[in-house]
This record gives sequence, C-alpha cells and structure tokens, in this order.
Amino acid sequence: MAFVQAIVRAYAARGMNPAPVLAQAQITPEQAADAGVRITAHQMEVLSAGAMRELDDEALGWFSRRLPWGSYGMLARASLSAPTLGLALARWCRHHALLTDDILPHLHTEGEQAALVITEQRDLGALREFCLVSTLRNALGLASWFIDSRLPVLAADFPFAAPPHAQAYGVLFSGPTRFQAPHAAVHFDARYLALPITRDEAAMRQMLQHALPLTVRQYRRDRLLVQRVRQVLAALPSATHSAHTLAEQLHVSARTLHRQLKEEGASLQSLKDEVRKSRAIDLLHRSDRPIKQVAQAAGFASEKSFIRAFRSWTGQSPAEFRRSARAVAP
Repeated sequence: MAFVQAIVRAYAARGMNPAPVLAQAQITPEQAADAGVRITAHQMEVLSAGAMRELDDEALGWFSRRLPWGSYGMLARASLSAPTLGLALARWCRHHALLTDDILPHLHTEGEQAALVITEQRDLGALREFCLVSTLRNALGLASWFIDSRLPVLAADFPFAAPPHAQAYGVLFSGPTRFQAPHAAVHFDARYLALPITRDEAAMRQMLQHALPLTVRQYRRDRLLVQRVRQVLAALPSATHSAHTLAEQLHVSARTLHRQLKEEGASLQSLKDEVRKSRAIDLLHRSDRPIKQVAQAAGFASEKSFIRAFRSWTGQSPAEFRRSARAVAP
C-alpha cells in the first residue's frame, strides 16, 4: 500500500481527487491510509493505468515535468530495432534522458555481471522510492519482453534505508535486496545481454495495449536457465545438488525450476549427468587418480554407482575408458 500512497500524493500535488481511481482498483479510503495493507498485482495494474491516464503522466509525479501517456511506449519502440538486448538497453537508457534529466539510467558491465544503474540528478522528494523502484521494474519488464525471457536479478540495490514494507521487494526483484547502497541498481548475468531481440512492430503494438503487467509481474520463462544450472553444477561438481538448493541459488522455486527446464527440453537429472560425465572424462584423461577419487570428484556417493553410470554413458567402465584413451594418445 506504500506505493498506492505515493500515487495518492501525486494526485494531491496536482490538486486532484484520487477517490475515483482508487474505487476503480477496489481500494477503500481506509485501506489506502494503512501502509501495512497489501494489494494484488491486478489492483496495482488497474490503479497505475487509471492514474497515468487521469494525470496524463506515466511517471506518476516522480519528475519535475510530466511524461505524457505514451512516453515509455516511445522509448520501447526506439529500442526495438536493436539486434541484442545489450544494445536495446543501452539505447533505452540514452533515450530516457530525452524524457527527463532528473535521473540518468545507464548500463554497466563488468566481467560476468551487468547492472542497470540509476544516477539521481536532483532530490526526488517523497516519491523517491516509488520512482527508483518503478523505473527499474519498467526496464526489467521491457527487457524480459524483448528477449522473451525472465531476466533474473542477482541483487537489487537502493540508496535508502529499508522501509517498513521491505518484504515486498522480494516480490518485485528475484534476488536479494540491499539498502543504503550508493545508487539504485539491478544486477544480472551479463550473458543475457547477448540474447537477440525476438519482437517486431506487430508484437510491440499488442504489448503496449497491456504493458503494465510487465512492470508488476515477474516474467516466467528463462531462456538461459539451462546454462545457469550447468554453471552452478560445474562450479561444485562434487556437491550434492538437490532441486531445492539449486532453486535457492537461482532465485526460483523448485517447481519453477523443473517446469522451465522441461520447457527447454532438459531435466535436472540430465544436466547433472552431463556435468558429472564431463568432469569424470576430464579427470580420467588428465590425472592418475584412483577410480574411487574420480567418482567422488564427479559427485558420486560410491565407486559402484559411478562405474554403473559411466558404463551407461560410454559403454565402457572408467578403467577401460582410461586405458583405451591413453592407448590412442600421441
């Protein structure tokens, strides 16, 4: 409800009555006055859409000048022709400055991580939190739509103290939220920046008719989930990776993990086998470790289970594979 109260403040600043739009979203005046009350994503969509139209301000009072209805649609269209998400987001940040210079979003990449960072150019006042949260969610929603993939947040940073409703940030951002940070930012795997833009103008027109759910709701599909699971498994091949522990590291539920892997034509067990097989073959080629140690390093509880699995993968026992590989080595 704290975000509802921010919209109410935007109405007050314009000398307008928010009662009709609150009623449209089925929010009573008593509820709107209680910051501890929760509302549904659908109520937030209805309220935001109604307020943006009535105020003719898609920024809902955040900035020193209004952003008329269609402003963020124009930003999205300006990025549509970019070949990759990285170029689309860079273009989005650059063009955002044409709408307002109160904040300056920019894309930063370092190593395997990328971040969408917001620099504040003026005091945003009472609507500061709502502005920073909403701008980052807008960008994340659009980015996910561009590549038809969830963009998992590794961490979200905000330059203010944790508010009483800090728990709600876990709904808006999949990774951990850090408060009292130098800047507002969301961090994510830089590999997503190389994904191609999959949308066209027809899809854009359809999306803009129902764009607000992208801001409020998490995108479901993750086109890089298989690669991310492989990365976690390969980082600790000897560890016992359950669906629950993997899901926690990837900031999804175990049910979502299984469902999305299935959608991508994979399974957790097949990916485990793939990583174990690769690790075992590498050790058999490059080391003289006993078979029992190779089994442990590849994540098997016993040498017997390792030999059985390895034979199913290659048609040979580990010892036979090692002998035949070295027999043909130069």
